[in-house]
Amino acid sequence: MREMLIKIKNKEAFIAMTNDRQLIEVFLPRQDHQNLFGNIYLGKVENVLPGMQAAFINIGLEKNSFLYVEDALAPSSINGQGKLPSADRTRPINELVKPGQQVMVQLFKEPAGTKGARVTMYPSLPGRFVVLLPMGDYIAVSRRIEAEEQREQLKELVRSELPEHMGAIIRTVAGSAPPQAILADLHRLIKEWHRIQGRAAKATSPALLYSDFDMLKRVIRDTNADDIDKIVVANAEDYEEVSDICESIAPGLRDALIIRESNDLFGDYDIYSQMERALHRKIWLKSGGYIIIDQTEALTAIDVNTGKYIGENDLASTVFKTNMEAVVEIARQLRLRNIGGIVIIDFIDMDDPEDKQKLLDELNERMKEDRVRITVMGMTQLGLVELTRKKVGHDLSSVIEKECPYCGGKGKTPVDIMEMLQKSRDS
Repeated sequence: MREMLIKIKNKEAFIAMTNDRQLIEVFLPRQDHQNLFGNIYLGKVENVLPGMQAAFINIGLEKNSFLYVEDALAPSSINGQGKLPSADRTRPINELVKPGQQVMVQLFKEPAGTKGARVTMYPSLPGRFVVLLPMGDYIAVSRRIEAEEQREQLKELVRSELPEHMGAIIRTVAGSAPPQAILADLHRLIKEWHRIQGRAAKATSPALLYSDFDMLKRVIRDTNADDIDKIVVANAEDYEEVSDICESIAPGLRDALIIRESNDLFGDYDIYSQMERALHRKIWLKSGGYIIIDQTEALTAIDVNTGKYIGENDLASTVFKTNMEAVVEIARQLRLRNIGGIVIIDFIDMDDPEDKQKLLDELNERMKEDRVRITVMGMTQLGLVELTRKKVGHDLSSVIEKECPYCGGKGKTPVDIMEMLQKSRDS
């Protein structure tokens, strides 16, 4: 049973996704009450750095945002798959933007630590069925819609109403939607883009031109009805609010909404303790094996170990079972912790090529359940698997934890050097 639990308190939503009561994803309000992802700004170019192929853009935040050259290239540089030809990546940034220039940019990576936000000059507007690419000039279809005939029909439908030089991404939920609903969504997004352009023409940088839905509306909009069985709220007041949102954004989810009277919905589902366990470095598997998750700013390393599991038949089957069990837990942890960027997984070494392929197949299959795009690169001879997960928002740790004031996040505190030296003299 796949359930979405929604708890609303002081006008803020707390959302948990569960599968058979096991927590698989959580959405929490930010402590600073800011959700900047997807915002579109009229910014001013403060500085251009040819040596870094980047520019700093003032969009009105505490720190200037960062614009890489690949996010500033002309629309004609984009090929039919929405990817940049490698030759275009070498174009000097100072040919594309100049200091003092006003530019419209969209924030797609929020500020973190000492780093400012990352922005692009090629915005996208997400809807229920379609993502509008005002400067994309191509049409793509979700990979989860696999039937080629249906993919082509959806492309033709959207292309028939899409203005020239605009593009779109057709979302998974469009695969089961009536054509008129898809086109209505597309038309709404086109009108919104025209409104953004109108605001930009009148504004002086830095200025906010557009902000996406709040968290609750965004999660409901982005949830596929096929991926959820129940949407659970704890009282009639929350039911009314969520029902209205479903009715206006995702009518297909309205029938899944139920009330389960409770004073503490998250407590009933053991959400708090599951969130606390999700922050542990060591995660035990049911068999007795375990995985170790180490996050850094640049990448995440995951190590798989047999632990207390000694197997039943032979070493090969013990290793294979532990690795396969680890795949399921790793997929859940990536989604639950909202880990983004490069992920390196050190599986236990396997000699059988068939076992390695089964492992990769299972990994790819599990990653399809994630709403965030994941690319599995393959396995090396050392049993290392590299994958990338798109960074969307903040990871769970940064939302509900703060850096230790004593160790600065290292997890270790220094010994008293003078005391240690005194002990050495006494001995």
